[in-house]
Amino acid sequence: MTAPLSFFSGIARLFRHRWHDLFVRSALPSSTLQRLTARIAASEQRHTGQIRICVEGGLPWSYLLRNAPVRERALMMFSKLRVWDTEHNNGVLIYLLLAEHSIDIVADRGLHAHVSHADWQRMVARMSSSFRAGQFEQGLGLAVDEATDLLCQHFPARPGTPQHPNELPDEPHIS
Repeated sequence: MTAPLSFFSGIARLFRHRWHDLFVRSALPSSTLQRLTARIAASEQRHTGQIRICVEGGLPWSYLLRNAPVRERALMMFSKLRVWDTEHNNGVLIYLLLAEHSIDIVADRGLHAHVSHADWQRMVARMSSSFRAGQFEQGLGLAVDEATDLLCQHFPARPGTPQHPNELPDEPHIS
């Protein structure tokens, strides 16, 4: 008797996720992380929103064992990194999962009210070609730039008003 195909695909998925855990730091070396941090910091001078990048090599065991969707993990990281907890409810999480070649963008309710799901999906589609080519910095930079444009449109910094505090770290969260 042979094992079900789902068993073998589950084992393959498990190995793929653990393998990509090792790959994260080579895909995003410290020099890349420094440039992305600077890009986010410069972005946040132009609007009142907060942008976070989260990159994971693979999903945690608990997500793999129950075959949880990537979106569930993106929402958890949105919560865990406190992107939801900004003064104007206009935080944006750019989530990249290397093992699944998956990108997700989670926007807090303040920005979500102004930007449609289709707009976010088009943004993800534009980023995908960079990620498929292994150009992670370029793809994440594009995502930061596009999120910046949306935040500037809907939550611009007001000249003559006090500087809006930086509520969240600008450094990408890598795990």
